[in-house]
Amino acid sequence: MKQESISIKIIGRLASFLSVLMYVSYIPQIFANLNGSYGNPIQPLVAGINCTVWTYYGLFKANRDWPIVIANLPGIVLGFFTFFTALH
Repeated sequence: MKQESISIKIIGRLASFLSVLMYVSYIPQIFANLNGSYGNPIQPLVAGINCTVWTYYGLFKANRDWPIVIANLPGIVLGFFTFFTALH
């Protein structure tokens, strides 16, 4: 296996961090949903499904890919929670 360059490792960490931020951004919508200002549930549902598939991929490929798993776990929780709170 080739050794990764430092710039690729930095980009990987940055991408993981940005993925987590993207899903954390659901928190204001969750609060709005809980206060009766419901958002559209389709996008967070699709995000939750997408993150579930990526997490499965990261966990069950030959060499576990922890950055993919870690970046997508918040999307599973927050995506599905946003979806369920958006149902009215």
